[in-house]
Amino acid sequence: MNEQNDPAEPGPVQIAVALPSTSGIEVKSIDWVPLTERTGTPSSLFPLWFMSNANLTTLATGMVGVAMGANFLVSLVAIVLGVCVGTVFTSFHSAQGPQLGLPQMIQSRAQFGYRGVAIVCLVVVASIVGFNIFNQLLAGQVLTATTGVDAGAGWYVLITALALTLAIVGYHWIHRVQKWLTWLFLATFGVFTVVALFALPLTAADFSLGDISWPAFLVQFAAAAAYALGWAPYVSDYSRYLPPQTSPRQALFYTSSGVIVGAGWLMILGAFVASLFADMDPVEAITAAADAIVPGAGAVLLWSALPALITVITINIYAASIELITVADSFRSVRPTRFARIVACSIIGLGGLLGAAFSTGEFLDSFGSFLVVLLYVLVPWTSVNLVDYYFVRRGRYAVAEMFRPHGIYGAWGWRGITAYVIGIAAMIPFVVTTWFTGPLATAIGGIDIALFVGLVVSAVAYVLLARGLDLDAERRLARDEAEAMGVRSVTFGAERG
Repeated sequence: MNEQNDPAEPGPVQIAVALPSTSGIEVKSIDWVPLTERTGTPSSLFPLWFMSNANLTTLATGMVGVAMGANFLVSLVAIVLGVCVGTVFTSFHSAQGPQLGLPQMIQSRAQFGYRGVAIVCLVVVASIVGFNIFNQLLAGQVLTATTGVDAGAGWYVLITALALTLAIVGYHWIHRVQKWLTWLFLATFGVFTVVALFALPLTAADFSLGDISWPAFLVQFAAAAAYALGWAPYVSDYSRYLPPQTSPRQALFYTSSGVIVGAGWLMILGAFVASLFADMDPVEAITAAADAIVPGAGAVLLWSALPALITVITINIYAASIELITVADSFRSVRPTRFARIVACSIIGLGGLLGAAFSTGEFLDSFGSFLVVLLYVLVPWTSVNLVDYYFVRRGRYAVAEMFRPHGIYGAWGWRGITAYVIGIAAMIPFVVTTWFTGPLATAIGGIDIALFVGLVVSAVAYVLLARGLDLDAERRLARDEAEAMGVRSVTFGAERG
């Protein structure tokens, strides 16, 4: 296959060459993972996504509804529904990783084009850096509360250094650390949760559905859905090393169960402690709850929560570095070396550090608004990507063409970009934010249904626009390339169901 490559387009060479596995710092970033380097089982996805969600940032997300006036039961219902809705899309993206062996946004070149995907990548990088700013703020609060030392930006430097080190080491060590931390978390927060439910009972008013605050319910629902959906643009980055024989159903199950259990548990716990200790920030509330059970237990619980906050920053740095390399490669060919990974990870880590150091304002107000906006910008992308993968192309792609600027997917995928823009435009009249409420949202009583509008409109628009695709020619090319590369099982993995 290599003899057919354009010398000016080195990307496909990276796909065809099966590089040996390394036990040190990971080399791969945007390049295809050869079969010789595929390893692991889908069950490894559960601890990864459980711990990615089982942290204080997730707990803070569950406090949003109570902060707006919802009681515990209303918040619980909104959280469960929101997490389940967001996880549906995230888990279906995860199943793409083993089948294609590619990072999520490289695969999105099929819909948005070689250069066009940079638009979505920049949105994702901004959202990831935003998440890491909030993660840094909470981790800094934990260190200040437990040590009694307000080191300010000094804590952010320490946190970033630890998270960045693990991100640079890469994929396999991230999976291992998340597995170890699962046991630590269950031994600490698991015991705390069970004891707290009996030792810190809520009032009858916290379980009443007589006076539902719909704005609070909808904001909590949107926040929970956005949090679970926020992993979608890079969830397959963490499953792309799995063998192509991996069952899509198992990848779906372990990813979705990890997200639902981790996010659902911590968000509900957040609503619980917020109901008990109003007007406290997340660190203060969880500390007060633990100290109310056993004096001094709050500090122990915070210390046990700190590693999870650091590793979720790692998860984000690692993924955003791939997005950043993808953006650069979209306009000038980038050789996916170890050095490129280190530079990209460092840039993302520095962005989160600076953002945290210069941030101001109330945490919950800012975080809730951030999550709602994140939901708006990600929904049309996830709709286009999933519709293309599962209904239009049915998982059959010419992988090497995704590394050619002038290949069959083009430089600018006008169909995907158009569907994305149409979805965003259709959502605007229905959005509900602290800065702007759409006219149609106002007309229906301030109910935010923008999520569903964006999903449906983007999907329909893309399906209609994709009718002009020459799928037969693409499949023939994909088959020829797969046979030349000896990776038919990857490119045509979706055919096995």
